Amino acid sequence: MNTPIRVAVTGAAGQIGYALLFRIASGAMFGPEQPVILQLIEAPFEKAMKALEGVAMELDDCAFPLLKGIITTDKPEVGFKDANWCLLIGAKPRGPGMERADLLKDNGKIFISQGEIIDSVAADDARVAVVGNPANTNCMIAASRAKRLPADRFTAMVRLDQNRAQSLLAKKAGVDLTTIRNLFIYGNHSPTMFPAFAHATIGGKLATDIVTDSAWLQGPFCETVGKRGAAIIAARGASSAASAANALVDHVRDLMTPGTVHSVAVKSNGAYGFDPNVWAGLPVRTTIPGSYEIIQGFTMDDFAKSKIAATNKELVDERSFVAEMIA
Repeated sequence: MNTPIRVAVTGAAGQIGYALLFRIASGAMFGPEQPVILQLIEAPFEKAMKALEGVAMELDDCAFPLLKGIITTDKPEVGFKDANWCLLIGAKPRGPGMERADLLKDNGKIFISQGEIIDSVAADDARVAVVGNPANTNCMIAASRAKRLPADRFTAMVRLDQNRAQSLLAKKAGVDLTTIRNLFIYGNHSPTMFPAFAHATIGGKLATDIVTDSAWLQGPFCETVGKRGAAIIAARGASSAASAANALVDHVRDLMTPGTVHSVAVKSNGAYGFDPNVWAGLPVRTTIPGSYEIIQGFTMDDFAKSKIAATNKELVDERSFVAEMIA
């Protein structure tokens, strides 16, 4: 049996956390041979901690063979201690009438603290995956506070957008979604993100040769993927939870699987015209478990360039809103 991986999860009693934890414990994220210790962090409020106690009880009751321990705490310095993976789900939701800039600044304070604590107490090989929105910029803030852990250890999740795009394109083409490859998400996890359909393939052929309706690809396809979260809120009265948890399983599993090609928000370093200092969704290839390289060389047409420019502007604007939080 392998040494257990310590997995810290913030917002662990929330909807995404509840949908996620049982899948981690069952082996869906790290594989059927990898035991885990869950280090569950919640807000320091009686109601949140009571809910977390109930989640831990349910995890115990599942009798997962791979689950070798559970820590529940409202103290991040305890929850992140020696963690190999830190999954940052918890964040303040956007309320009625709240501007995105206000949300950025409110959540930025949370991610300043988490970035500093993770850098101080997590394992030397610690990796961080940010889900709490605005995820790209929250990730950038947390990474900026780290002095020990390098920037490439900090990633944000755009995998939910990739999964949405793949499912939608498969339905349009009338094919099994497993036949779709190289459908990558560029930019922010927001309605400005760009699902780069021109590089995608369906059964080995260019997707644009199968789906020839360019007006649909440039219009409803991009718009539907970008606004899917809002559509789900309108339909079920709550935000995406199970699909977000599933995407985080995919995000981490693929980052732990060498050779996998997928979409991850990482420090762009100027790739594809993005500002070098923003975290942008990009195509990456996992090299060794937990590490990746940005895939270069995809040619962008004028439409793609315009979409990337728009999502890059949003990311740069977000960075300017929180400039005082960047160490």
